[in-house]
Amino acid sequence: MRIEIEDLHVAYAGRTVVAGAHLVAAEGEITGLVGPNGSGKSTLLRTVYRHLKPTAGRVLLAGTDLREMTPLQSARHVAALPQERGSDFELTVREVVAMGRTPYKRAFAGEDDADRDIVAQALTAVGMAERAGRRFTALSGGERQRVLLARAFAQNPDILVLDEPTNHLDIRHQVDLLALLRAQRRTTLVSLHDLNAAASVCDRLHVLHDGAVVASGPPREVLTPALMAEVFGVRAAVVDHPLTGDPLIAFDHRTPADEAPPAVPLETPTRG
Repeated sequence: MRIEIEDLHVAYAGRTVVAGAHLVAAEGEITGLVGPNGSGKSTLLRTVYRHLKPTAGRVLLAGTDLREMTPLQSARHVAALPQERGSDFELTVREVVAMGRTPYKRAFAGEDDADRDIVAQALTAVGMAERAGRRFTALSGGERQRVLLARAFAQNPDILVLDEPTNHLDIRHQVDLLALLRAQRRTTLVSLHDLNAAASVCDRLHVLHDGAVVASGPPREVLTPALMAEVFGVRAAVVDHPLTGDPLIAFDHRTPADEAPPAVPLETPTRG
């Protein structure tokens, strides 16, 4: 299922946070949102999973305006892993993951064999099957993150919306999660702070700055030294990763971009 965001404006706490954003997340691809803190990434994602209403513009799922769908209909298409993590569930891990089956159940209906199989598969996918009987509140931050991702998988959505999904995860589980997203080949809209992770996992990137999309395209075309300086305020070189061949961004941690000229002429960033 394809996502199209057209001229999106979103206000939050009395301030316009997203202003005229246009972007596309193609079916079956991983589309990344990157940008500095406060650039509007989380706000934009919240409109896709209906936590916020846009003040103008629209979000289309396979050509249908999200506002024309009921919450139940959209929940069968879109599953979210927001930054706001639930931490007060007095439920077991398995019970939390089973909540992902709610959009498919009638009121007071119990689980069937298909639900149990889907929940078990989701727990296995994130490496939490052995902790299925533990209390959610007893888990570490990284374990809770994986459980909430399993809940999203159990929802069996066409679209995954993930806001900083690698937060709280150690490096091994970050690698596992990104590999899992690639293997899913499900339409995925994800925000990431780690630009090297974004370059590795995403098919296409949209760069947000001050609430607007300022560059769009494949990671190698978007993540240029010029864009690093203009949007993130850092000096960087972009080279090939020695193991994967993906773009690898090497940052100058000693000199801010505005304090020293680059050693070579910068390219003009791709605009979208």
